[in-house]
Amino acid sequence: MSALGSPYVTVAIPTYNRSAFLRQTLEGLSRQRPVTGGFEIIVIDNNSRDDTRSVVAEFSEASPAPQYVVETQQGLDHARNRAVHEAKGEILILADDDILMDPDWVTQLVAPFRADSKSKIAAVGGEVIPVFPDGLPEWVAEWHSPLAFRAETGPLTAQQSPMGANLAFRKSVFERHGLFSTTLDRKGSALFSGGETEMLNRLRQAGLEVWFAPAAKVKHQMPASRTTFRYAARHAFDSARSRVVDRGRTSIGYLVSRLLANALKVLVYSLIGILWALLLQTGNSKKAWVRAWRSCGYLYQIPRTAMGKI
Repeated sequence: MSALGSPYVTVAIPTYNRSAFLRQTLEGLSRQRPVTGGFEIIVIDNNSRDDTRSVVAEFSEASPAPQYVVETQQGLDHARNRAVHEAKGEILILADDDILMDPDWVTQLVAPFRADSKSKIAAVGGEVIPVFPDGLPEWVAEWHSPLAFRAETGPLTAQQSPMGANLAFRKSVFERHGLFSTTLDRKGSALFSGGETEMLNRLRQAGLEVWFAPAAKVKHQMPASRTTFRYAARHAFDSARSRVVDRGRTSIGYLVSRLLANALKVLVYSLIGILWALLLQTGNSKKAWVRAWRSCGYLYQIPRTAMGKI
Protein backbone atom coordinates (compact mmCIF):
# COMPACT_ATOMS: atom_id res chain seq x y z
CA MET A 1 0.00 0.00 0.00
CA SER A 2 1.13 3.56 -0.61
CA ALA A 3 1.96 6.12 2.03
CA LEU A 4 -1.57 7.56 1.63
CA GLY A 5 -3.10 4.24 2.70
CA SER A 6 -4.66 3.42 -0.68
CA PRO A 7 -3.21 1.86 -3.81
CA TYR A 8 -1.87 4.19 -6.42
CA VAL A 9 -3.33 3.03 -9.74
CA THR A 10 -2.08 2.75 -13.31
CA VAL A 11 -4.64 2.45 -16.11
CA ALA A 12 -2.88 1.04 -19.18
CA ILE A 13 -4.51 0.85 -22.61
CA PRO A 14 -2.79 -1.21 -25.32
CA THR A 15 -3.97 -0.02 -28.72
CA TYR A 16 -3.54 -0.79 -32.40
CA ASN A 17 -5.12 1.28 -35.18
CA ARG A 18 -8.34 2.17 -33.36
CA SER A 19 -7.92 5.86 -32.65
CA ALA A 20 -11.64 6.72 -32.93
CA PHE A 21 -12.55 4.21 -30.23
CA LEU A 22 -9.50 5.19 -28.17
CA ARG A 23 -10.70 8.80 -28.11
CA GLN A 24 -13.99 7.71 -26.53
CA THR A 25 -12.17 5.57 -23.97
CA LEU A 26 -9.90 8.46 -23.00
CA GLU A 27 -12.93 10.74 -22.71
CA GLY A 28 -14.41 8.30 -20.22
CA LEU A 29 -11.18 8.24 -18.23
CA SER A 30 -11.08 12.03 -18.18
CA ARG A 31 -14.44 11.97 -16.35
CA GLN A 32 -13.35 9.56 -13.61
CA ARG A 33 -14.05 10.61 -10.05
CA PRO A 34 -10.94 11.27 -7.94
CA VAL A 35 -9.24 8.09 -6.76
CA THR A 36 -7.66 8.11 -3.31
CA GLY A 37 -3.92 7.91 -3.90
CA GLY A 38 -4.33 9.10 -7.49
CA PHE A 39 -4.02 7.31 -10.81
CA GLU A 40 -2.07 7.58 -14.04
CA ILE A 41 -2.99 6.68 -17.61
CA ILE A 42 -0.59 5.08 -20.10
CA VAL A 43 -1.45 4.42 -23.74
CA ILE A 44 0.71 1.66 -25.22
CA ASP A 45 0.75 2.16 -28.99
CA ASN A 46 1.55 -1.19 -30.60
CA ASN A 47 2.76 0.18 -33.98
CA SER A 48 -0.46 1.93 -35.01
CA ARG A 49 -0.49 3.49 -38.47
CA ASP A 50 -3.41 5.84 -37.81
CA ASP A 51 -3.57 9.08 -35.79
CA THR A 52 -3.29 7.41 -32.37
CA ARG A 53 -0.47 9.72 -31.25
CA SER A 54 -2.44 12.88 -32.05
CA VAL A 55 -5.57 11.51 -30.35
CA VAL A 56 -3.58 10.98 -27.14
CA ALA A 57 -2.20 14.53 -27.49
CA GLU A 58 -5.78 15.87 -27.52
CA PHE A 59 -5.97 14.99 -23.81
CA SER A 60 -2.78 16.77 -22.76
CA GLU A 61 -4.80 19.13 -20.53
CA ALA A 62 -6.78 16.32 -18.87
CA SER A 63 -6.12 15.34 -15.27
CA PRO A 64 -4.37 13.00 -15.37
CA ALA A 65 -3.01 13.49 -18.88
CA PRO A 66 -2.32 10.17 -20.63
CA GLN A 67 1.27 9.19 -21.26
CA TYR A 68 2.11 7.95 -24.75
CA VAL A 69 4.44 4.93 -25.12
CA VAL A 70 5.31 3.01 -28.29
CA GLU A 71 5.88 -0.75 -28.08
CA THR A 72 7.47 -1.95 -31.32
CA GLN A 73 7.19 -5.69 -30.65
CA GLN A 74 3.89 -6.60 -32.23
CA GLY A 75 1.38 -8.38 -30.05
CA LEU A 76 -1.10 -7.66 -27.27
CA ASP A 77 0.95 -9.38 -24.59
CA HIS A 78 4.11 -7.54 -25.62
CA ALA A 79 2.09 -4.36 -25.10
CA ARG A 80 0.78 -5.60 -21.74
CA ASN A 81 4.29 -6.45 -20.58
CA ARG A 82 5.45 -2.98 -21.60
CA ALA A 83 2.62 -1.61 -19.47
CA VAL A 84 3.90 -3.62 -16.49
CA HIS A 85 7.36 -2.14 -17.04
CA GLU A 86 6.09 1.44 -17.36
CA ALA A 87 3.49 1.39 -14.58
CA LYS A 88 4.16 3.23 -11.34
CA GLY A 89 0.97 2.07 -9.67
CA GLU A 90 0.62 -0.68 -7.13
CA ILE A 91 -2.53 -1.71 -8.99
CA LEU A 92 -2.38 -2.10 -12.79
CA ILE A 93 -5.65 -1.90 -14.71
CA LEU A 94 -5.41 -3.29 -18.24
CA ALA A 95 -8.24 -2.04 -20.44
CA ASP A 96 -9.23 -2.39 -24.07
CA ASP A 97 -9.09 0.69 -26.27
CA ASP A 98 -12.79 0.47 -27.17
CA ILE A 99 -14.54 0.46 -23.79
CA LEU A 100 -16.96 2.97 -22.29
CA MET A 101 -17.11 3.31 -18.51
CA ASP A 102 -18.96 5.03 -15.67
CA PRO A 103 -17.21 7.79 -13.69
CA ASP A 104 -16.60 5.47 -10.72
CA TRP A 105 -15.09 2.63 -12.79
CA VAL A 106 -11.53 2.91 -11.46
CA THR A 107 -12.76 3.23 -7.87
CA GLN A 108 -14.98 0.14 -8.16
CA LEU A 109 -12.30 -1.99 -9.79
CA VAL A 110 -9.70 -1.07 -7.16
CA ALA A 111 -12.03 -1.49 -4.14
CA PRO A 112 -11.43 -5.25 -3.58
CA PHE A 113 -7.65 -4.71 -3.45
CA ARG A 114 -8.10 -1.88 -0.95
CA ALA A 115 -10.10 -4.13 1.37
CA ASP A 116 -7.66 -7.06 1.04
CA SER A 117 -5.41 -6.74 4.08
CA LYS A 118 -3.73 -10.11 3.44
CA SER A 119 -2.91 -9.43 -0.22
CA LYS A 120 -4.53 -12.67 -1.36
CA ILE A 121 -6.30 -11.09 -4.33
CA ALA A 122 -4.09 -11.14 -7.42
CA ALA A 123 -6.58 -9.88 -10.00
CA VAL A 124 -10.04 -8.34 -10.25
CA GLY A 125 -12.24 -8.35 -13.33
CA GLY A 126 -15.35 -6.32 -14.06
CA GLU A 127 -18.47 -6.98 -16.09
CA VAL A 128 -18.13 -6.56 -19.86
CA ILE A 129 -21.32 -5.59 -21.70
CA PRO A 130 -21.16 -5.72 -25.52
CA VAL A 131 -22.81 -2.82 -27.34
CA PHE A 132 -23.39 -2.50 -31.07
CA PRO A 133 -23.31 1.06 -32.43
CA ASP A 134 -23.99 -0.21 -35.97
CA GLY A 135 -26.67 -2.75 -35.03
CA LEU A 136 -26.61 -6.47 -34.21
CA PRO A 137 -27.65 -9.09 -36.81
CA GLU A 138 -30.00 -11.67 -35.30
CA TRP A 139 -27.92 -14.65 -36.39
CA VAL A 140 -24.88 -13.57 -34.38
CA ALA A 141 -26.69 -12.27 -31.26
CA GLU A 142 -26.38 -15.46 -29.19
CA TRP A 143 -22.58 -15.14 -29.09
CA HIS A 144 -22.58 -11.65 -27.60
CA SER A 145 -24.12 -11.76 -24.15
CA PRO A 146 -22.73 -9.76 -21.18
CA LEU A 147 -19.95 -11.46 -19.24
CA ALA A 148 -21.25 -11.30 -15.67
CA PHE A 149 -20.16 -14.08 -13.31
CA ARG A 150 -21.87 -13.02 -10.10
CA ALA A 151 -24.19 -10.32 -8.74
CA GLU A 152 -21.95 -9.22 -5.89
CA THR A 153 -18.22 -8.67 -5.47
CA GLY A 154 -16.33 -11.84 -4.60
CA PRO A 155 -13.98 -14.62 -5.74
CA LEU A 156 -14.38 -16.56 -8.97
CA THR A 157 -14.03 -20.30 -9.39
CA ALA A 158 -11.07 -21.88 -11.17
CA GLN A 159 -13.26 -22.33 -14.26
CA GLN A 160 -14.18 -18.64 -14.46
CA SER A 161 -11.85 -16.16 -16.11
CA PRO A 162 -12.78 -12.48 -16.54
CA MET A 163 -12.16 -10.80 -19.89
CA GLY A 164 -8.92 -8.97 -20.54
CA ALA A 165 -10.94 -5.95 -21.70
CA ASN A 166 -11.60 -5.02 -18.07
CA LEU A 167 -9.04 -6.55 -15.75
CA ALA A 168 -6.84 -5.28 -12.89
CA PHE A 169 -3.79 -6.86 -11.27
CA ARG A 170 -1.76 -6.27 -8.17
CA LYS A 171 1.48 -5.23 -9.83
CA SER A 172 3.66 -7.19 -7.41
CA VAL A 173 2.35 -10.48 -8.88
CA PHE A 174 4.34 -9.86 -12.07
CA GLU A 175 7.55 -9.49 -10.08
CA ARG A 176 6.90 -12.77 -8.28
CA HIS A 177 5.24 -14.88 -10.96
CA GLY A 178 6.44 -13.52 -14.28
CA LEU A 179 4.97 -11.55 -17.17
CA PHE A 180 2.33 -12.40 -19.77
CA SER A 181 3.22 -15.22 -22.14
CA THR A 182 3.86 -13.70 -25.58
CA THR A 183 3.40 -17.09 -27.24
CA LEU A 184 -0.35 -16.73 -26.58
CA ASP A 185 -0.60 -13.44 -28.36
CA ARG A 186 -3.05 -11.46 -30.41
CA LYS A 187 -1.02 -9.79 -33.15
CA GLY A 188 -2.46 -7.16 -35.45
CA SER A 189 -5.80 -8.37 -36.79
CA ALA A 190 -5.28 -12.01 -35.74
CA LEU A 191 -7.61 -13.19 -32.98
CA PHE A 192 -5.55 -16.01 -31.44
CA SER A 193 -5.12 -15.07 -27.78
CA GLY A 194 -5.17 -16.36 -24.23
CA GLY A 195 -2.42 -14.49 -22.42
CA GLU A 196 -4.66 -13.20 -19.63
CA THR A 197 -6.22 -16.64 -19.01
CA GLU A 198 -2.80 -18.29 -18.79
CA MET A 199 -1.65 -15.57 -16.39
CA LEU A 200 -4.71 -15.99 -14.18
CA ASN A 201 -4.24 -19.77 -14.10
CA ARG A 202 -0.62 -19.27 -13.07
CA LEU A 203 -1.63 -16.98 -10.22
CA ARG A 204 -4.30 -19.38 -9.02
CA GLN A 205 -1.79 -22.22 -9.00
CA ALA A 206 0.32 -20.06 -6.70
CA GLY A 207 -2.58 -19.94 -4.22
CA LEU A 208 -3.81 -16.43 -5.08
CA GLU A 209 -7.40 -15.40 -5.79
CA VAL A 210 -9.17 -13.87 -8.79
CA TRP A 211 -12.22 -11.75 -7.97
CA PHE A 212 -15.12 -10.23 -9.86
CA ALA A 213 -16.50 -6.73 -9.24
CA PRO A 214 -19.83 -6.35 -11.10
CA ALA A 215 -20.08 -2.63 -10.31
CA ALA A 216 -16.85 -2.05 -12.28
CA LYS A 217 -18.70 -2.62 -15.53
CA VAL A 218 -17.73 -1.38 -18.98
CA LYS A 219 -19.45 -1.32 -22.34
CA HIS A 220 -17.39 -3.06 -25.01
CA GLN A 221 -18.03 -1.55 -28.44
CA MET A 222 -18.61 -4.00 -31.27
CA PRO A 223 -18.71 -2.24 -34.67
CA ALA A 224 -20.20 -3.71 -37.83
CA SER A 225 -16.84 -5.26 -38.74
CA ARG A 226 -17.23 -7.59 -35.74
CA THR A 227 -20.65 -8.88 -36.69
CA THR A 228 -19.76 -10.21 -40.15
CA PHE A 229 -19.58 -13.89 -41.02
CA ARG A 230 -15.86 -13.54 -41.79
CA TYR A 231 -15.09 -12.10 -38.35
CA ALA A 232 -17.33 -14.57 -36.51
CA ALA A 233 -15.72 -17.54 -38.27
CA ARG A 234 -12.18 -16.30 -37.66
CA HIS A 235 -12.96 -15.54 -34.02
CA ALA A 236 -14.48 -19.00 -33.54
CA PHE A 237 -11.46 -20.69 -35.14
CA ASP A 238 -8.90 -18.74 -33.10
CA SER A 239 -10.89 -19.01 -29.86
CA ALA A 240 -10.89 -22.80 -30.22
CA ARG A 241 -7.14 -22.74 -30.80
CA SER A 242 -6.63 -20.62 -27.69
CA ARG A 243 -8.73 -23.00 -25.60
CA VAL A 244 -6.74 -26.01 -26.77
CA VAL A 245 -3.44 -24.31 -25.89
CA ASP A 246 -4.80 -23.35 -22.46
CA ARG A 247 -6.29 -26.75 -21.57
CA GLY A 248 -4.22 -29.17 -23.61
CA ARG A 249 -0.84 -28.54 -22.00
CA THR A 250 -1.86 -30.41 -18.88
CA SER A 251 -4.38 -32.95 -20.17
CA ILE A 252 -3.78 -35.50 -22.92
CA GLY A 253 -7.25 -36.85 -22.23
CA TYR A 254 -8.69 -33.45 -23.11
CA LEU A 255 -6.84 -33.43 -26.44
CA VAL A 256 -8.07 -36.90 -27.40
CA SER A 257 -11.68 -36.24 -26.43
CA ARG A 258 -11.77 -32.88 -28.25
CA LEU A 259 -10.18 -34.39 -31.36
CA LEU A 260 -12.84 -37.08 -31.70
CA ALA A 261 -15.75 -34.83 -30.77
CA ASN A 262 -14.81 -32.03 -33.14
CA ALA A 263 -14.07 -34.33 -36.07
CA LEU A 264 -17.72 -35.37 -35.82
CA LYS A 265 -18.92 -31.77 -35.28
CA VAL A 266 -17.21 -30.53 -38.45
CA LEU A 267 -19.15 -33.06 -40.49
CA VAL A 268 -22.48 -32.50 -38.73
CA TYR A 269 -22.39 -28.68 -38.74
CA SER A 270 -21.22 -28.57 -42.36
CA LEU A 271 -24.17 -30.71 -43.42
CA ILE A 272 -26.54 -28.59 -41.33
CA GLY A 273 -25.12 -25.44 -42.93
CA ILE A 274 -25.74 -26.84 -46.41
CA LEU A 275 -29.28 -27.85 -45.49
CA TRP A 276 -30.17 -24.40 -44.13
CA ALA A 277 -28.65 -22.78 -47.22
CA LEU A 278 -30.83 -24.94 -49.49
CA LEU A 279 -33.85 -23.82 -47.45
CA LEU A 280 -32.74 -20.18 -47.91
CA GLN A 281 -32.28 -19.76 -44.14
CA THR A 282 -29.13 -17.63 -44.41
CA GLY A 283 -28.80 -16.77 -40.74
CA ASN A 284 -29.11 -20.36 -39.57
CA SER A 285 -26.69 -21.45 -42.28
CA LYS A 286 -24.09 -18.91 -41.09
CA LYS A 287 -24.45 -20.07 -37.48
CA ALA A 288 -23.86 -23.69 -38.49
CA TRP A 289 -20.80 -22.78 -40.57
CA VAL A 290 -19.32 -20.70 -37.71
CA ARG A 291 -19.69 -23.72 -35.43
CA ALA A 292 -18.00 -25.87 -38.07
CA TRP A 293 -15.12 -23.39 -38.21
CA ARG A 294 -14.81 -23.53 -34.42
CA SER A 295 -14.40 -27.29 -34.64
CA CYS A 296 -11.81 -26.78 -37.40
CA GLY A 297 -9.87 -24.63 -34.96
CA TYR A 298 -9.78 -27.53 -32.50
CA LEU A 299 -8.67 -29.96 -35.21
CA TYR A 300 -5.94 -27.58 -36.37
CA GLN A 301 -4.51 -26.88 -32.91
CA ILE A 302 -4.80 -30.27 -31.18
CA PRO A 303 -1.98 -32.01 -33.11
CA ARG A 304 0.16 -28.87 -32.83
CA THR A 305 -0.29 -28.77 -29.06
CA ALA A 306 0.44 -32.50 -28.82
CA MET A 307 3.76 -31.80 -30.57
CA GLY A 308 4.52 -28.88 -28.25
CA LYS A 309 3.78 -26.16 -30.85
CA ILE A 310 1.56 -23.08 -30.72
